[in-house]
Amino acid sequence: MIAVLLNWAYICFTAGACGFAFSFFAEKTLGYRIRRADSVLFAGLVIVTVYAQLFSLVYKVGLWANAALLLMGLLFYGTKRREIAAWWRNRQCAGFRAKRILTLALVLIWAYCTSRGYMHYDSDLYHAQSIRWIEEYGVVKGLGNIHVRFAYNSSFFALSALYSMKFLTGQSLHAVNGLIALLLSLEASRLIEIRGRKRILLSDFARLGAFYYLTVIYREITAPASDYAIMCVVFYLVIKWLDSLESDAADAAPFALLCVGGVFAVSLKLTAGLLLLLTVKPAARLIREKRWREIALYLCMGLLVLLPWMARTAVISGYLLYPFPALDVLPVDWKLPAAAAALDAAEIKTWGRGLNNAALVKLGIGQWLPGWFRTMLPAMGKLLVLADVFCTAAAALLAPYLLTDRRRRAAYGDALLVLAGVLASYLFWQLSAPLLRYGYAYVLLAPALAAGILYGLLTGAMPGGGEATDRKRLLTGRQKLSACRQKLSAGAYVCMAAAIAVFTLVKAASLAGYVSETAGSPYYLRQEDYGEYALSAYEAGGVTFYYPESGDRVGYAAFPALPRRVEIYFRGDGIADGFWAGE
Repeated sequence: MIAVLLNWAYICFTAGACGFAFSFFAEKTLGYRIRRADSVLFAGLVIVTVYAQLFSLVYKVGLWANAALLLMGLLFYGTKRREIAAWWRNRQCAGFRAKRILTLALVLIWAYCTSRGYMHYDSDLYHAQSIRWIEEYGVVKGLGNIHVRFAYNSSFFALSALYSMKFLTGQSLHAVNGLIALLLSLEASRLIEIRGRKRILLSDFARLGAFYYLTVIYREITAPASDYAIMCVVFYLVIKWLDSLESDAADAAPFALLCVGGVFAVSLKLTAGLLLLLTVKPAARLIREKRWREIALYLCMGLLVLLPWMARTAVISGYLLYPFPALDVLPVDWKLPAAAAALDAAEIKTWGRGLNNAALVKLGIGQWLPGWFRTMLPAMGKLLVLADVFCTAAAALLAPYLLTDRRRRAAYGDALLVLAGVLASYLFWQLSAPLLRYGYAYVLLAPALAAGILYGLLTGAMPGGGEATDRKRLLTGRQKLSACRQKLSAGAYVCMAAAIAVFTLVKAASLAGYVSETAGSPYYLRQEDYGEYALSAYEAGGVTFYYPESGDRVGYAAFPALPRRVEIYFRGDGIADGFWAGE
Protein backbone atom coordinates (compact mmCIF):
# COMPACT_ATOMS: atom_id res chain seq x y z
CA MET A 1 0.00 0.00 0.00
CA ILE A 2 2.83 2.39 0.82
CA ALA A 3 4.48 1.47 -2.49
CA VAL A 4 1.23 2.34 -4.29
CA LEU A 5 0.99 5.74 -2.57
CA LEU A 6 4.62 6.54 -3.39
CA ASN A 7 4.07 5.43 -6.97
CA TRP A 8 1.03 7.68 -7.24
CA ALA A 9 2.98 10.60 -5.77
CA TYR A 10 5.63 10.17 -8.45
CA ILE A 11 2.99 9.87 -11.19
CA CYS A 12 1.27 13.02 -9.96
CA PHE A 13 4.61 14.85 -9.85
CA THR A 14 5.68 13.96 -13.38
CA ALA A 15 2.29 13.82 -15.10
CA GLY A 16 1.25 16.91 -13.17
CA ALA A 17 4.22 18.81 -14.64
CA CYS A 18 3.10 17.80 -18.13
CA GLY A 19 -0.48 18.78 -17.33
CA PHE A 20 0.52 22.20 -16.03
CA ALA A 21 2.74 22.75 -19.06
CA PHE A 22 -0.17 21.93 -21.34
CA SER A 23 -2.47 24.20 -19.33
CA PHE A 24 -0.09 27.13 -19.80
CA PHE A 25 0.26 26.26 -23.50
CA ALA A 26 -3.52 26.15 -23.96
CA GLU A 27 -3.91 29.49 -22.19
CA LYS A 28 -1.33 31.12 -24.42
CA THR A 29 -2.46 29.67 -27.76
CA LEU A 30 -6.19 29.11 -27.20
CA GLY A 31 -7.05 31.57 -24.46
CA TYR A 32 -8.25 28.67 -22.31
CA ARG A 33 -6.66 27.39 -19.11
CA ILE A 34 -7.41 24.08 -17.46
CA ARG A 35 -8.16 24.94 -13.86
CA ARG A 36 -9.38 21.87 -12.00
CA ALA A 37 -6.61 19.77 -10.46
CA ASP A 38 -8.02 16.48 -11.72
CA SER A 39 -8.26 17.87 -15.27
CA VAL A 40 -4.63 19.02 -15.13
CA LEU A 41 -3.55 15.55 -14.01
CA PHE A 42 -5.67 13.85 -16.67
CA ALA A 43 -4.11 16.01 -19.38
CA GLY A 44 -0.70 15.07 -17.99
CA LEU A 45 -1.54 11.37 -18.12
CA VAL A 46 -2.44 11.72 -21.80
CA ILE A 47 0.89 13.42 -22.48
CA VAL A 48 3.04 10.92 -20.59
CA THR A 49 1.23 8.08 -22.36
CA VAL A 50 2.22 9.59 -25.69
CA TYR A 51 5.74 10.07 -24.35
CA ALA A 52 6.00 6.45 -23.21
CA GLN A 53 4.88 5.20 -26.62
CA LEU A 54 7.32 7.44 -28.47
CA PHE A 55 10.15 6.37 -26.18
CA SER A 56 9.28 2.71 -26.72
CA LEU A 57 9.77 3.11 -30.45
CA VAL A 58 13.48 3.80 -29.92
CA TYR A 59 14.39 2.18 -26.60
CA LYS A 60 13.05 0.13 -23.72
CA VAL A 61 10.82 1.97 -21.26
CA GLY A 62 12.45 1.95 -17.85
CA LEU A 63 15.19 3.86 -16.04
CA TRP A 64 16.20 6.22 -18.84
CA ALA A 65 12.64 7.01 -19.82
CA ASN A 66 11.88 7.97 -16.22
CA ALA A 67 15.15 9.87 -15.80
CA ALA A 68 14.37 12.06 -18.82
CA LEU A 69 10.78 12.57 -17.71
CA LEU A 70 11.81 13.45 -14.16
CA LEU A 71 14.45 15.90 -15.39
CA MET A 72 11.92 17.66 -17.62
CA GLY A 73 9.51 17.85 -14.68
CA LEU A 74 12.11 19.34 -12.36
CA LEU A 75 13.09 21.93 -14.95
CA PHE A 76 9.46 22.87 -15.54
CA TYR A 77 8.64 23.21 -11.84
CA GLY A 78 11.81 25.23 -11.37
CA THR A 79 10.85 27.76 -14.03
CA LYS A 80 7.12 27.91 -13.21
CA ARG A 81 7.23 27.52 -9.44
CA ARG A 82 5.66 30.92 -8.69
CA GLU A 83 2.73 30.43 -11.06
CA ILE A 84 2.09 26.91 -9.76
CA ALA A 85 2.40 28.02 -6.13
CA ALA A 86 -0.15 30.79 -6.73
CA TRP A 87 -2.48 28.32 -8.41
CA TRP A 88 -2.13 25.92 -5.48
CA ARG A 89 -2.83 28.65 -2.91
CA ASN A 90 -6.02 29.54 -4.75
CA ARG A 91 -7.04 25.89 -4.74
CA GLN A 92 -6.41 25.69 -1.00
CA CYS A 93 -8.57 28.73 -0.35
CA ALA A 94 -11.36 27.35 -2.47
CA GLY A 95 -11.42 23.98 -0.74
CA PHE A 96 -13.71 22.87 2.06
CA ARG A 97 -12.56 20.84 5.04
CA ALA A 98 -15.20 18.15 4.43
CA LYS A 99 -14.10 17.86 0.81
CA ARG A 100 -10.46 17.46 1.84
CA ILE A 101 -11.41 14.72 4.30
CA LEU A 102 -13.42 12.95 1.59
CA THR A 103 -10.49 13.23 -0.83
CA LEU A 104 -8.10 11.75 1.72
CA ALA A 105 -10.54 8.91 2.42
CA LEU A 106 -10.85 8.13 -1.30
CA VAL A 107 -7.06 8.12 -1.72
CA LEU A 108 -6.65 5.63 1.12
CA ILE A 109 -9.51 3.42 -0.07
CA TRP A 110 -8.21 3.17 -3.61
CA ALA A 111 -4.61 2.72 -2.44
CA TYR A 112 -5.77 -0.19 -0.27
CA CYS A 113 -7.75 -1.77 -3.12
CA THR A 114 -4.89 -1.25 -5.59
CA SER A 115 -2.42 -2.90 -3.24
CA ARG A 116 -4.27 -6.23 -3.26
CA GLY A 117 -7.26 -7.99 -4.78
CA TYR A 118 -8.23 -10.17 -7.71
CA MET A 119 -5.68 -10.27 -10.52
CA HIS A 120 -7.69 -10.35 -13.73
CA TYR A 121 -7.34 -13.60 -15.67
CA ASP A 122 -6.07 -11.82 -18.79
CA SER A 123 -3.46 -9.94 -16.79
CA ASP A 124 -1.59 -13.15 -16.02
CA LEU A 125 -2.42 -14.43 -19.51
CA TYR A 126 -0.89 -11.57 -21.52
CA HIS A 127 -1.18 -8.11 -19.88
CA ALA A 128 1.83 -8.69 -17.62
CA GLN A 129 3.95 -10.07 -20.45
CA SER A 130 2.91 -7.21 -22.77
CA ILE A 131 4.09 -4.71 -20.16
CA ARG A 132 7.34 -6.59 -19.65
CA TRP A 133 8.08 -6.64 -23.38
CA ILE A 134 7.84 -2.82 -23.28
CA GLU A 135 10.09 -2.71 -20.21
CA GLU A 136 12.68 -5.00 -21.79
CA TYR A 137 12.63 -4.05 -25.48
CA GLY A 138 10.27 -1.12 -26.08
CA VAL A 139 8.75 -2.55 -29.22
CA VAL A 140 9.57 -5.66 -31.26
CA LYS A 141 8.69 -6.21 -34.90
CA GLY A 142 6.15 -8.94 -35.42
CA LEU A 143 5.70 -9.64 -31.71
CA GLY A 144 2.13 -10.67 -32.42
CA ASN A 145 3.42 -13.63 -34.41
CA ILE A 146 4.41 -15.50 -31.25
CA HIS A 147 1.09 -14.71 -29.54
CA VAL A 148 -1.72 -12.78 -31.23
CA ARG A 149 -2.80 -11.05 -28.04
CA PHE A 150 0.49 -9.17 -27.91
CA ALA A 151 -0.86 -7.38 -30.99
CA TYR A 152 -3.65 -5.86 -28.85
CA ASN A 153 -1.64 -2.71 -28.55
CA SER A 154 -3.35 -0.65 -25.87
CA SER A 155 -1.51 2.56 -25.03
CA PHE A 156 -2.33 1.73 -21.42
CA PHE A 157 0.39 -0.92 -21.40
CA ALA A 158 3.02 1.66 -22.36
CA LEU A 159 1.82 3.93 -19.56
CA SER A 160 1.91 1.00 -17.12
CA ALA A 161 5.45 0.10 -18.20
CA LEU A 162 6.62 3.69 -17.70
CA TYR A 163 5.39 3.72 -14.11
CA SER A 164 6.08 0.09 -13.19
CA MET A 165 9.40 1.15 -11.59
CA LYS A 166 10.87 -2.35 -11.78
CA PHE A 167 14.36 -0.90 -12.11
CA LEU A 168 13.91 0.76 -8.70
CA THR A 169 11.82 -1.65 -6.64
CA GLY A 170 12.63 -4.99 -8.23
CA GLN A 171 8.88 -5.50 -8.65
CA SER A 172 6.80 -4.33 -11.59
CA LEU A 173 4.12 -2.17 -10.00
CA HIS A 174 0.67 -2.05 -11.55
CA ALA A 175 -0.98 0.91 -9.86
CA VAL A 176 -2.06 3.12 -12.77
CA ASN A 177 -5.58 1.70 -12.96
CA GLY A 178 -6.08 2.56 -9.30
CA LEU A 179 -5.05 6.16 -9.90
CA ILE A 180 -7.41 6.51 -12.87
CA ALA A 181 -10.23 5.06 -10.74
CA LEU A 182 -9.32 7.57 -8.02
CA LEU A 183 -9.58 10.44 -10.52
CA LEU A 184 -13.02 9.26 -11.59
CA SER A 185 -14.14 8.80 -7.98
CA LEU A 186 -13.11 12.39 -7.18
CA GLU A 187 -15.31 13.54 -10.04
CA ALA A 188 -18.16 11.24 -8.97
CA SER A 189 -17.88 12.55 -5.40
CA ARG A 190 -19.17 15.89 -6.66
CA LEU A 191 -22.60 14.33 -6.21
CA ILE A 192 -22.42 15.80 -2.71
CA GLU A 193 -22.76 19.25 -4.33
CA ILE A 194 -26.42 18.45 -5.03
CA ARG A 195 -27.14 19.31 -1.41
CA GLY A 196 -25.71 22.80 -1.77
CA ARG A 197 -27.29 23.74 -5.08
CA LYS A 198 -30.65 22.04 -4.36
CA ARG A 199 -31.02 20.88 -7.94
CA ILE A 200 -29.92 18.01 -10.10
CA LEU A 201 -27.74 18.44 -13.17
CA LEU A 202 -27.54 16.13 -16.15
CA SER A 203 -23.91 15.43 -15.26
CA ASP A 204 -25.10 14.13 -11.88
CA PHE A 205 -26.85 11.26 -13.63
CA ALA A 206 -23.57 10.38 -15.35
CA ARG A 207 -21.72 10.71 -12.02
CA LEU A 208 -24.19 8.29 -10.47
CA GLY A 209 -23.43 5.77 -13.23
CA ALA A 210 -19.71 6.23 -12.62
CA PHE A 211 -20.23 5.75 -8.88
CA TYR A 212 -21.97 2.44 -9.53
CA TYR A 213 -19.21 1.29 -11.89
CA LEU A 214 -16.49 2.09 -9.35
CA THR A 215 -18.25 -0.05 -6.75
CA VAL A 216 -18.15 -2.93 -9.24
CA ILE A 217 -14.41 -2.86 -9.96
CA TYR A 218 -12.73 -1.98 -6.65
CA ARG A 219 -12.00 -5.64 -5.84
CA GLU A 220 -9.98 -6.10 -9.04
CA ILE A 221 -8.53 -2.66 -9.72
CA THR A 222 -5.06 -3.97 -8.86
CA ALA A 223 -4.94 -5.68 -12.27
CA PRO A 224 -3.38 -3.72 -15.18
CA ALA A 225 -6.35 -4.49 -17.44
CA SER A 226 -7.08 -1.90 -20.13
CA ASP A 227 -10.83 -2.55 -19.81
CA TYR A 228 -10.97 -0.74 -16.47
CA ALA A 229 -8.89 2.15 -17.75
CA ILE A 230 -11.01 2.73 -20.85
CA MET A 231 -14.32 2.51 -19.00
CA CYS A 232 -13.12 5.02 -16.37
CA VAL A 233 -11.83 7.36 -19.08
CA VAL A 234 -15.13 7.20 -21.00
CA PHE A 235 -17.07 8.09 -17.86
CA TYR A 236 -14.62 10.87 -17.09
CA LEU A 237 -14.81 12.43 -20.58
CA VAL A 238 -18.61 12.31 -20.71
CA ILE A 239 -18.95 13.88 -17.26
CA LYS A 240 -16.47 16.62 -18.13
CA TRP A 241 -18.31 17.28 -21.39
CA LEU A 242 -21.63 17.67 -19.57
CA ASP A 243 -19.95 19.77 -16.89
CA SER A 244 -18.71 22.15 -19.60
CA LEU A 245 -22.24 22.40 -20.98
CA GLU A 246 -23.60 23.16 -17.54
CA SER A 247 -21.02 25.87 -16.90
CA ASP A 248 -22.15 27.55 -20.13
CA ALA A 249 -18.67 27.34 -21.64
CA ALA A 250 -18.62 30.13 -24.22
CA ASP A 251 -15.74 28.79 -26.28
CA ALA A 252 -15.17 25.64 -28.28
CA ALA A 253 -11.83 25.04 -26.55
CA PRO A 254 -12.97 22.77 -23.65
CA PHE A 255 -15.04 20.62 -26.00
CA ALA A 256 -12.28 20.39 -28.61
CA LEU A 257 -9.75 19.40 -25.94
CA LEU A 258 -12.13 16.75 -24.64
CA CYS A 259 -12.30 15.40 -28.19
CA VAL A 260 -8.51 15.08 -28.11
CA GLY A 261 -9.11 13.14 -24.89
CA GLY A 262 -11.48 11.00 -26.95
CA VAL A 263 -8.63 10.18 -29.32
CA PHE A 264 -6.63 9.10 -26.28
CA ALA A 265 -9.54 6.83 -25.33
CA VAL A 266 -9.36 5.23 -28.78
CA SER A 267 -5.68 4.45 -28.20
CA LEU A 268 -6.68 2.69 -24.98
CA LYS A 269 -9.27 0.57 -26.77
CA LEU A 270 -10.78 0.89 -30.25
CA THR A 271 -14.31 0.45 -28.92
CA ALA A 272 -14.28 4.10 -27.78
CA GLY A 273 -14.11 5.33 -31.37
CA LEU A 274 -17.78 6.25 -31.73
CA LEU A 275 -17.51 8.75 -28.89
CA LEU A 276 -15.70 10.92 -31.42
CA LEU A 277 -19.16 11.76 -32.76
CA LEU A 278 -18.97 14.52 -30.16
CA THR A 279 -16.46 16.34 -32.36
CA VAL A 280 -19.50 17.61 -34.29
CA LYS A 281 -20.07 20.35 -31.70
CA PRO A 282 -16.63 22.02 -31.56
CA ALA A 283 -15.95 21.35 -35.25
CA ALA A 284 -19.19 23.04 -36.35
CA ARG A 285 -18.45 26.12 -34.28
CA LEU A 286 -14.82 26.43 -35.33
CA ILE A 287 -15.67 26.00 -39.00
CA ARG A 288 -18.57 28.44 -38.79
CA GLU A 289 -16.28 31.05 -37.23
CA LYS A 290 -13.46 30.21 -39.69
CA ARG A 291 -10.91 29.62 -36.95
CA TRP A 292 -8.64 27.62 -39.21
CA ARG A 293 -5.51 27.99 -37.10
CA GLU A 294 -7.23 26.47 -34.09
CA ILE A 295 -8.69 23.68 -36.21
CA ALA A 296 -5.21 22.84 -37.45
CA LEU A 297 -3.88 22.94 -33.88
CA TYR A 298 -6.54 20.54 -32.57
CA LEU A 299 -5.98 18.19 -35.50
CA CYS A 300 -2.25 18.17 -34.77
CA MET A 301 -2.97 17.38 -31.11
CA GLY A 302 -5.18 14.48 -32.11
CA LEU A 303 -2.59 13.15 -34.54
CA LEU A 304 0.15 13.47 -31.93
CA VAL A 305 -1.91 11.31 -29.58
CA LEU A 306 -2.89 8.80 -32.26
CA LEU A 307 0.23 8.32 -34.40
CA PRO A 308 2.59 6.81 -31.78
CA TRP A 309 -0.07 4.25 -30.93
CA MET A 310 -0.62 3.41 -34.61
CA ALA A 311 3.14 3.19 -35.13
CA ARG A 312 3.45 0.69 -32.29
CA THR A 313 0.54 -1.32 -33.71
CA ALA A 314 2.23 -1.37 -37.12
CA VAL A 315 5.53 -2.58 -35.66
CA ILE A 316 3.93 -5.26 -33.48
CA SER A 317 1.36 -6.61 -35.95
CA GLY A 318 2.11 -5.23 -39.42
CA TYR A 319 -1.29 -3.50 -39.54
CA LEU A 320 -2.30 0.07 -38.79
CA LEU A 321 -5.24 -1.22 -36.75
CA TYR A 322 -5.45 -4.68 -35.27
CA PRO A 323 -7.36 -6.96 -35.70
CA PHE A 324 -8.61 -5.39 -38.93
CA PRO A 325 -6.84 -7.29 -41.74
CA ALA A 326 -8.85 -5.35 -44.33
CA LEU A 327 -6.55 -2.39 -43.58
CA ASP A 328 -3.59 -4.20 -45.12
CA VAL A 329 -1.48 -1.33 -46.47
CA LEU A 330 1.97 -1.98 -44.99
CA PRO A 331 4.47 -4.02 -47.09
CA VAL A 332 6.39 -5.49 -44.14
CA ASP A 333 7.70 -9.01 -43.72
CA TRP A 334 6.70 -9.36 -40.06
CA LYS A 335 2.96 -8.97 -40.72
CA LEU A 336 0.61 -11.40 -39.02
CA PRO A 337 -1.15 -13.59 -41.60
CA ALA A 338 -4.50 -12.12 -42.61
CA ALA A 339 -6.19 -15.42 -41.79
CA ALA A 340 -4.80 -15.35 -38.24
CA ALA A 341 -5.96 -11.74 -37.73
CA ALA A 342 -9.43 -12.55 -39.09
CA LEU A 343 -9.67 -15.60 -36.81
CA ASP A 344 -8.62 -13.50 -33.84
CA ALA A 345 -11.30 -10.91 -34.63
CA ALA A 346 -13.88 -13.68 -34.92
CA GLU A 347 -12.82 -15.17 -31.59
CA ILE A 348 -13.19 -11.80 -29.86
CA LYS A 349 -16.76 -11.50 -31.12
CA THR A 350 -17.81 -15.05 -30.38
CA TRP A 351 -16.24 -15.00 -26.92
CA GLY A 352 -18.15 -11.82 -26.10
CA ARG A 353 -21.36 -13.46 -27.35
CA GLY A 354 -20.81 -16.53 -25.21
CA LEU A 355 -20.35 -18.85 -28.19
CA ASN A 356 -16.68 -19.79 -27.71
CA ASN A 357 -16.42 -20.99 -31.30
CA ALA A 358 -15.06 -18.69 -34.01
CA ALA A 359 -16.96 -20.64 -36.67
CA LEU A 360 -20.20 -19.24 -35.24
CA VAL A 361 -19.27 -15.60 -35.88
CA LYS A 362 -21.70 -15.35 -38.81
CA LEU A 363 -24.75 -16.26 -36.76
CA GLY A 364 -27.46 -13.62 -36.92
CA ILE A 365 -28.28 -11.55 -33.87
CA GLY A 366 -31.54 -13.39 -33.40
CA GLN A 367 -29.63 -16.66 -33.12
CA TRP A 368 -27.04 -15.68 -30.51
CA LEU A 369 -28.70 -12.85 -28.57
CA PRO A 370 -31.19 -14.93 -26.50
CA GLY A 371 -28.48 -17.31 -25.28
CA TRP A 372 -26.11 -14.43 -24.58
CA PHE A 373 -28.75 -12.58 -22.58
CA ARG A 374 -29.61 -15.67 -20.58
CA THR A 375 -26.09 -16.92 -19.81
CA MET A 376 -23.62 -14.03 -20.09
CA LEU A 377 -25.26 -11.35 -17.97
CA PRO A 378 -25.77 -11.08 -14.21
CA ALA A 379 -29.21 -10.03 -12.97
CA MET A 380 -28.27 -6.33 -12.85
CA GLY A 381 -26.70 -6.60 -16.29
CA LYS A 382 -29.96 -7.96 -17.69
CA LEU A 383 -31.88 -5.01 -16.24
CA LEU A 384 -29.36 -2.53 -17.63
CA VAL A 385 -29.41 -4.01 -21.12
CA LEU A 386 -33.22 -3.96 -21.16
CA ALA A 387 -33.03 -0.31 -20.08
CA ASP A 388 -30.54 0.36 -22.88
CA VAL A 389 -32.86 -1.15 -25.50
CA PHE A 390 -35.75 0.94 -24.17
CA CYS A 391 -33.60 4.09 -24.14
CA THR A 392 -32.45 3.52 -27.71
CA ALA A 393 -36.05 3.23 -28.91
CA ALA A 394 -37.22 6.16 -26.77
CA ALA A 395 -34.38 8.39 -28.01
CA ALA A 396 -35.26 7.58 -31.63
CA LEU A 397 -38.87 8.61 -30.98
CA LEU A 398 -38.08 11.65 -28.82
CA ALA A 399 -35.31 13.16 -30.94
CA PRO A 400 -37.62 14.55 -33.70
CA TYR A 401 -39.78 16.27 -31.08
CA LEU A 402 -36.78 17.92 -29.44
CA LEU A 403 -34.87 18.80 -32.59
CA THR A 404 -37.59 20.13 -34.90
CA ASP A 405 -38.33 23.12 -32.67
CA ARG A 406 -35.64 25.81 -32.50
CA ARG A 407 -36.05 26.54 -28.80
CA ARG A 408 -36.14 22.89 -27.78
CA ARG A 409 -33.15 22.22 -30.02
CA ALA A 410 -31.21 24.99 -28.30
CA ALA A 411 -32.16 23.59 -24.90
CA TYR A 412 -31.59 19.88 -25.49
CA GLY A 413 -29.52 19.54 -28.67
CA ASP A 414 -26.13 19.27 -26.93
CA ALA A 415 -27.46 16.74 -24.43
CA LEU A 416 -28.92 14.65 -27.25
CA LEU A 417 -25.57 14.70 -29.03
CA VAL A 418 -23.91 13.19 -25.97
CA LEU A 419 -26.68 10.61 -25.67
CA ALA A 420 -26.30 9.79 -29.38
CA GLY A 421 -22.57 9.20 -28.94
CA VAL A 422 -23.20 6.94 -25.97
CA LEU A 423 -26.00 5.01 -27.69
CA ALA A 424 -23.90 4.55 -30.82
CA SER A 425 -21.12 3.17 -28.64
CA TYR A 426 -23.59 0.91 -26.87
CA LEU A 427 -24.97 -0.45 -30.15
CA PHE A 428 -21.47 -1.08 -31.49
CA TRP A 429 -20.65 -2.98 -28.30
CA GLN A 430 -23.93 -4.91 -28.40
CA LEU A 431 -23.54 -5.97 -32.02
CA SER A 432 -19.83 -6.81 -31.92
CA ALA A 433 -18.34 -8.34 -28.75
CA PRO A 434 -20.84 -7.71 -25.93
CA LEU A 435 -18.82 -8.93 -22.97
CA LEU A 436 -20.05 -6.73 -20.13
CA ARG A 437 -16.62 -5.56 -18.99
CA TYR A 438 -15.89 -4.35 -22.54
CA GLY A 439 -18.76 -1.86 -22.47
CA TYR A 440 -19.88 -1.24 -18.88
CA ALA A 441 -19.64 2.53 -19.32
CA TYR A 442 -21.95 2.59 -22.36
CA VAL A 443 -24.39 0.18 -20.71
CA LEU A 444 -24.64 2.45 -17.65
CA LEU A 445 -24.43 5.85 -19.31
CA ALA A 446 -27.24 5.28 -21.80
CA PRO A 447 -30.06 4.91 -19.24
CA ALA A 448 -28.43 7.45 -16.91
CA LEU A 449 -28.37 10.18 -19.56
CA ALA A 450 -31.80 9.27 -20.88
CA ALA A 451 -33.17 9.58 -17.35
CA GLY A 452 -31.46 12.94 -16.99
CA ILE A 453 -32.98 14.29 -20.19
CA LEU A 454 -36.41 12.96 -19.22
CA TYR A 455 -36.00 14.66 -15.85
CA GLY A 456 -35.27 17.92 -17.67
CA LEU A 457 -38.37 17.56 -19.81
CA LEU A 458 -40.69 16.76 -16.92
CA THR A 459 -39.41 19.45 -14.60
CA GLY A 460 -38.69 22.15 -17.15
CA ALA A 461 -35.06 22.17 -16.12
CA MET A 462 -32.54 22.84 -18.84
CA PRO A 463 -29.90 20.14 -19.35
CA GLY A 464 -27.36 22.79 -18.50
CA GLY A 465 -28.73 22.97 -14.99
CA GLY A 466 -30.78 26.18 -15.12
CA GLU A 467 -34.53 26.67 -15.36
CA ALA A 468 -36.12 27.45 -18.71
CA THR A 469 -35.83 31.20 -19.29
CA ASP A 470 -39.12 31.46 -21.14
CA ARG A 471 -41.33 28.87 -19.48
CA LYS A 472 -44.49 30.16 -21.21
CA ARG A 473 -43.09 29.41 -24.66
CA LEU A 474 -40.74 26.51 -23.95
CA LEU A 475 -43.26 24.61 -21.84
CA THR A 476 -47.00 25.22 -21.59
CA GLY A 477 -47.36 28.51 -19.76
CA ARG A 478 -50.01 27.14 -17.42
CA GLN A 479 -49.34 28.05 -13.80
CA LYS A 480 -50.67 24.78 -12.41
CA LEU A 481 -48.37 22.77 -14.62
CA SER A 482 -45.48 25.02 -13.68
CA ALA A 483 -46.16 24.47 -9.96
CA CYS A 484 -46.49 20.73 -10.56
CA ARG A 485 -43.11 20.70 -12.26
CA GLN A 486 -41.54 22.59 -9.38
CA LYS A 487 -42.91 20.00 -6.95
CA LEU A 488 -41.68 17.20 -9.21
CA SER A 489 -38.23 18.76 -9.33
CA ALA A 490 -38.12 19.05 -5.54
CA GLY A 491 -39.36 15.49 -5.15
CA ALA A 492 -36.78 14.22 -7.61
CA TYR A 493 -34.06 16.00 -5.65
CA VAL A 494 -35.17 14.37 -2.41
CA CYS A 495 -35.49 10.93 -4.02
CA MET A 496 -32.11 11.11 -5.72
CA ALA A 497 -30.38 12.35 -2.58
CA ALA A 498 -31.99 9.56 -0.57
CA ALA A 499 -31.10 6.95 -3.20
CA ILE A 500 -27.47 8.11 -3.22
CA ALA A 501 -27.32 7.98 0.57
CA VAL A 502 -28.80 4.46 0.75
CA PHE A 503 -26.63 3.18 -2.09
CA THR A 504 -23.54 4.66 -0.45
CA LEU A 505 -24.35 2.96 2.84
CA VAL A 506 -24.91 -0.41 1.14
CA LYS A 507 -21.68 -0.18 -0.82
CA ALA A 508 -19.78 1.09 2.21
CA ALA A 509 -20.90 -2.03 4.08
CA SER A 510 -19.73 -4.16 1.15
CA LEU A 511 -16.37 -2.37 1.13
CA ALA A 512 -16.03 -2.87 4.88
CA GLY A 513 -16.64 -6.58 4.38
CA TYR A 514 -13.99 -6.69 1.66
CA VAL A 515 -11.48 -4.90 3.89
CA SER A 516 -12.26 -7.37 6.67
CA GLU A 517 -11.62 -10.28 4.29
CA THR A 518 -8.32 -8.95 2.97
CA ALA A 519 -6.90 -7.10 5.98
CA GLY A 520 -4.66 -10.04 6.83
CA SER A 521 -2.87 -9.89 3.47
CA PRO A 522 0.73 -8.65 3.86
CA TYR A 523 0.49 -5.81 1.34
CA TYR A 524 0.65 -2.69 3.52
CA LEU A 525 4.20 -1.90 2.45
CA ARG A 526 4.42 -3.39 -1.03
CA GLN A 527 1.86 -4.27 -3.69
CA GLU A 528 0.55 -7.74 -4.39
CA ASP A 529 2.54 -9.20 -7.27
CA TYR A 530 1.37 -11.01 -10.38
CA GLY A 531 0.46 -14.70 -10.09
CA GLU A 532 2.99 -17.51 -10.06
CA TYR A 533 2.53 -20.66 -12.15
CA ALA A 534 4.31 -23.92 -12.80
CA LEU A 535 6.12 -23.45 -16.11
CA SER A 536 8.12 -25.55 -18.53
CA ALA A 537 10.83 -24.21 -20.83
CA TYR A 538 12.13 -24.79 -24.33
CA GLU A 539 14.84 -23.17 -26.41
CA ALA A 540 14.46 -21.50 -29.80
CA GLY A 541 17.27 -19.67 -31.54
CA GLY A 542 19.34 -19.61 -28.37
CA VAL A 543 16.51 -17.99 -26.38
CA THR A 544 14.66 -19.79 -23.58
CA PHE A 545 10.88 -19.46 -23.77
CA TYR A 546 8.49 -20.51 -21.00
CA TYR A 547 4.98 -21.95 -21.17
CA PRO A 548 2.58 -23.28 -18.49
CA GLU A 549 2.46 -26.92 -17.56
CA SER A 550 -1.33 -26.61 -17.36
CA GLY A 551 -3.76 -23.88 -18.34
CA ASP A 552 -2.56 -20.83 -20.25
CA ARG A 553 -1.51 -18.22 -17.67
CA VAL A 554 2.16 -17.38 -17.22
CA GLY A 555 2.33 -14.27 -15.02
CA TYR A 556 5.21 -11.80 -15.15
CA ALA A 557 8.35 -13.27 -13.57
CA ALA A 558 9.36 -15.75 -16.31
CA PHE A 559 10.25 -13.98 -19.53
CA PRO A 560 9.63 -14.42 -22.38
CA ALA A 561 6.62 -16.58 -21.65
CA LEU A 562 3.76 -17.76 -23.87
CA PRO A 563 0.40 -19.41 -23.10
CA ARG A 564 1.49 -22.52 -24.99
CA ARG A 565 4.49 -23.92 -26.78
CA VAL A 566 4.67 -22.68 -30.37
CA GLU A 567 7.23 -22.61 -33.15
CA ILE A 568 9.35 -19.44 -33.08
CA TYR A 569 10.72 -17.89 -36.27
CA PHE A 570 13.26 -15.10 -35.77
CA ARG A 571 13.77 -12.39 -38.37
CA GLY A 572 17.42 -12.10 -37.42
CA ASP A 573 19.89 -13.18 -34.78
CA GLY A 574 17.68 -12.63 -31.74
CA ILE A 575 14.60 -11.11 -30.15
CA ALA A 576 15.50 -7.52 -30.98
CA ASP A 577 15.21 -8.28 -34.71
CA GLY A 578 11.63 -9.45 -34.34
CA PHE A 579 9.61 -12.45 -35.49
CA TRP A 580 8.10 -13.87 -38.66
CA ALA A 581 4.84 -15.73 -38.93
CA GLY A 582 6.66 -18.77 -40.31
CA GLU A 583 9.17 -19.96 -42.83
